[in-house]
Amino acid sequence: MEFRYLPMTETDKKEMLDVIGVQHSDELFLDIPESIRFNGDLEIKEPKNEFQLMKELTELAEKNVHLKSHTSFLGAGVYDHYIPSIVDHVISRSEFYTAYTPYQPEISQGELQAIFEFQTMICELTGMDVANSSMYDGGTALAEAVNLSAGQTKKKKVLVSKAIHPESLAVIHSYVKGPGVEVVEIDHKDGRTDLEQLEREIDEDTASVVVQYPNFFGQIEPLEQVRAIVDTQKKAMMITSSNPLALGYLTPPGEFGADIVVGDAQVFGIPAQYGGPHCGYFATTKKLMRKVPGRLVGQTVDEEGRRGFVLTLQAREQHIRRDKATSNICSNQALNALASSVAMSSLGKQGLKKMSWMNIQKAAYMKKQLQESGIEVVFDGAFFNEIVVKLDRDVKEFNRMLLDHGIIGGYDLGEVDERLKNCMLVAVTEIRTKEEIDTFVKEVGDLHV
Repeated sequence: MEFRYLPMTETDKKEMLDVIGVQHSDELFLDIPESIRFNGDLEIKEPKNEFQLMKELTELAEKNVHLKSHTSFLGAGVYDHYIPSIVDHVISRSEFYTAYTPYQPEISQGELQAIFEFQTMICELTGMDVANSSMYDGGTALAEAVNLSAGQTKKKKVLVSKAIHPESLAVIHSYVKGPGVEVVEIDHKDGRTDLEQLEREIDEDTASVVVQYPNFFGQIEPLEQVRAIVDTQKKAMMITSSNPLALGYLTPPGEFGADIVVGDAQVFGIPAQYGGPHCGYFATTKKLMRKVPGRLVGQTVDEEGRRGFVLTLQAREQHIRRDKATSNICSNQALNALASSVAMSSLGKQGLKKMSWMNIQKAAYMKKQLQESGIEVVFDGAFFNEIVVKLDRDVKEFNRMLLDHGIIGGYDLGEVDERLKNCMLVAVTEIRTKEEIDTFVKEVGDLHV
């Protein structure tokens, strides 16, 4: 048979039509007026057998530019990091790869323990009390945090830094339409949140302040100062979106008094893979535990005293009354959370800290080399692994030329901020070598007039 995944034969079709009492499949569409039916043949290729189809698709796929064929300096929320080989070995096991929601803990202990370990490691990185069993991605986790703050404080205004990821900002605007929360955008100044504007805008109606750490431009936000501003208003919360890899070296938001810390675990064990799927995390204080979207896995003992794991808290629509639910999130990213757990476990505490440190050092080396080559680096503040470079022409044109030299260039910031026209956001991760960085600097210098 040519199509092993389409096993239906003409005999099968005839038997089904006989059962429902029609002679031909066209009779199934008699209720649709003939005037609006399509007559003729679709302008598509003739079907091929499986071997021919795979050959054609492979030829098309080989035309793609990807992270194995080119050196990437593109970040902006999706990064090219080292993934330990053990990650694929573990997540490819059938008990994990095909697992669904672990409703029956007695037969889901492996899945539950993996999620529990993910929660534990996220709490250690963020400095928070509680983390849920993952969310779809960092953007939706941040929007959920905004809605939680409005529900908890009974206030309808949130102040959101424009130095967060622009896609996360767009997701927030979508999420707040339902509960009717007002979003006030706080501009950035010299690459970081404008604290003077934040002080002017915060008032007694403010539910929360949202910042990113490190922010979209790679700059380190002064969380201690942000917290001091938040504390001028009773009940107002500080929400921080954080790259968890950066937290392997930077002071965690929990130590600055953050109420909610969210982010994307893509940096641990999850390939870039065309921008998703990823794995969001959501961590908060014990006080807000029952308001956390999604679910929590807890550790307990059975009647014989043996260690075990269960779904402890599930404050979502599927499990409780709709009006009492904290969110309509009805699933999580268990497989990707497992990948992140395996990656973090294999790196270990010291390995994770070293990996984070290498991102900082290599990005600092890139900045130094660019400046010595006469290329302007826009912001001067402390940063993690991304820097903003000012070019002499359109970033898209620059990136097309870099591609000819085997390099995937950075993100065009002019797409999201007119003030940053001709500015490129460049990411340097731990797997970029000195030779690759030097080559990038040379090519940019040669192309820069």
